Amino acid sequence: MKIEINENFCKGCDICIVVCPRGVFEKSKKLNKKGIYPPIPVNPEKCTKCNLCILQCPDQAISIELSQE
Repeated sequence: MKIEINENFCKGCDICIVVCPRGVFEKSKKLNKKGIYPPIPVNPEKCTKCNLCILQCPDQAISIELSQE
């Protein structure tokens, strides 16, 4: 599984961090080009693909790809 956050869309609202029941996301320690600290998936193995992050993201900046294994 691959979790991606499109930094061009993300405004750093941190909703994904708050709504994720498994603690997949944390705020990055690096500023991006827009001057925000975007969330990053630090525990992708904990993701159950519940899609709460995708559904709650106001900027549609999150995508989850399932592995083709």
